[in-house]
Amino acid sequence: METENQTGAGNFILLGFTDDPDMQFLLFGLLLSMYLVTVLGNLLIILATISDSHLHTPMYFFLSNLSVADIGFTSTTIPNALRNIQTQSRVITFAGCISQICFFFVFACQDNLLLAVMAYDRFVAICHPLHYVVMMNPRLCQLMALGSWLISILGSLPDTLTILRLSFCTNREIPHFFCDLPEVLKLACSDTLINNIVVYSVAIFLGVFPLTGILFSYSQIFSSILRISSDRGKYKAFSTCGSHLLVVSLFYGTSFGVYFSSVATLSSRMSLMASVMYTMVTPMLNPFIYSLRNRDIKVALVTVLRKMVPLSKRFDSCLS
Repeated sequence: METENQTGAGNFILLGFTDDPDMQFLLFGLLLSMYLVTVLGNLLIILATISDSHLHTPMYFFLSNLSVADIGFTSTTIPNALRNIQTQSRVITFAGCISQICFFFVFACQDNLLLAVMAYDRFVAICHPLHYVVMMNPRLCQLMALGSWLISILGSLPDTLTILRLSFCTNREIPHFFCDLPEVLKLACSDTLINNIVVYSVAIFLGVFPLTGILFSYSQIFSSILRISSDRGKYKAFSTCGSHLLVVSLFYGTSFGVYFSSVATLSSRMSLMASVMYTMVTPMLNPFIYSLRNRDIKVALVTVLRKMVPLSKRFDSCLS
């Protein structure tokens, strides 16, 4: 099979969702709507946690970091997909593909680590409430958030850098709407054993270990909740972690769905549709999950929106 060195001018072709021209306009509108809802929803969460002093707590501090990661997660893939639909071009450069893979891993790993940190925060709040202020002090929270970002960045480098050693075939069509690493590795004509080892090692370290921490935290949380005698006390304790548990279930459920769909079937279309769930739907739903189930967030969001309305009116008066 004819090969082409990856350091040359070779590009990749993103096949995207469909070849039907009649579906392009509908698909563009759907993706744009989902992207705007995701960005605006997470931005409102960030503004609410910053502007309201009642939300200056570890849980909301980590939530704002999660919103930043979700914005970055969707911004890595959707804008390029929108550009490809609008320009009717499916070409992505090798450098662009590598960059997309790198940032995708950074924000995906960050989501994993932040969900684990937030689970630990709920564990301390429910299982050790008297020591919560001391154990989850501002300095520790800042170090945990900074550490998760640094680990995510460093963790993305092995997967990204090992691609540079590969040679790719002349057929560079990726049956996806972004440069998904497994699909890119399928196009390599050189041996990908080292790449696969690196991928699985990073997945265990930055995927399985955080998930294990989440499962352990919630096992302790449920054990503590069951020891509470009153139903009211059980409901109050569970309500403090209900939103996070729902987000964890959604994130890992769709992630495992992508993995098992790719293992169970050779159809790249099935893997593509499953990827839509955790790359688009999950980040879009996170702000709704936290705001609809949390009165403090609702109040803060209303305050932020009320402040934005007078500003818009002043802006309009200045223009007129």
